[in-house]
Amino acid sequence: MTTATATAAATAVVPAAAAVAATATATATVDDPTSHRVLTGDRPTGPLHLGHYFGTLRNRVRLQDQGVEMFVVVADYQVITDRDLADRLAEHTENLVLDYLAAGLDPERATIFAHSAVPALHQLLLPFLSLVSVAELNRNPTVKDEIAHSSQSAVSGLMFTYPVHQAADILFCKADLVPVGQDQLPHLEVARTVARRFNERYPRTDGTAVFPRPQALLSDAPMLLGTDGGKMSKSRGNAVALGATADETARIIRGARTDADRRIGYDPAGRPEVSSLVLLAALCQDRAPEAVAEEIGDGGAAVLKRVVTESVNEHLRPLRARRAALAADRGHLRQVLRDGAERANAVADATLAEVREVMGAVI
Repeated sequence: MTTATATAAATAVVPAAAAVAATATATATVDDPTSHRVLTGDRPTGPLHLGHYFGTLRNRVRLQDQGVEMFVVVADYQVITDRDLADRLAEHTENLVLDYLAAGLDPERATIFAHSAVPALHQLLLPFLSLVSVAELNRNPTVKDEIAHSSQSAVSGLMFTYPVHQAADILFCKADLVPVGQDQLPHLEVARTVARRFNERYPRTDGTAVFPRPQALLSDAPMLLGTDGGKMSKSRGNAVALGATADETARIIRGARTDADRRIGYDPAGRPEVSSLVLLAALCQDRAPEAVAEEIGDGGAAVLKRVVTESVNEHLRPLRARRAALAADRGHLRQVLRDGAERANAVADATLAEVREVMGAVI
């Protein structure tokens, strides 16, 4: 993460927005899929929602189907970064796997595993932390936002080390592509900085790099707004869960914030709440948001919400049917995690052994 000297750790981990964007690419631009490895995942703090689905989950399935090697982490250890207890952790973990499989991730082609089942991954955190300064961790805008919305009365040290822990998630399997939403780009930049600094400080004897510098894969909907106009989040109660019923979906969307202008248009900067709803309908219909807005026209918020509700329920109908069928066999979900942990441990052990070797820590 830093250069060969400790003073280089003072370099900013979180770059300007333009610099972050330069590291990102769209899923459609991935060349030679079989030469890439992806790391992605979620914390098991509640059900996945539409923001997850259009932000990253749908892209994960596309990449898998293109032949990209996929590692998907259920980050159970990271649940306690912003809360005092890991409430209903086993249940949430299984339900997260359920959402993954219902959306189309295939455990025969994707390694799906729980954080806590791969000890070598977490051992990478210590050398990685030595490559980042406290000032850099303090400057991370995503961490600042998560602290602002934390349920804890005091911020734990885990919150500040969270981006470096995510770097360990990404680099343990030497992933070079990471599907993320726009708000997660600062975290990915930490992983890129960790990789660069480790490679500079601890090169292999032949001079080659130990770790790749991962790139972001931004979706066509980097961040959908929640029904309250803020960031869509599991913890803020402003999202439609993938497993929600049609009636629950209608109720949640009816309560979405709009504005007083009856004419529906697509103007993300000027009318963010209305535009987010238009975009959601457009994504479900696989159409341009401008075309959806034009079709609704002077129908106002009531027609907009009806179109969004119908579009979401129709789009999620097959996913919800698969989810209901898979939910009948909880043992299968646990077996998916056991199989994934076996594969992930083999990769993590090999990476840790290499890290110890280049650091001169082999006994």
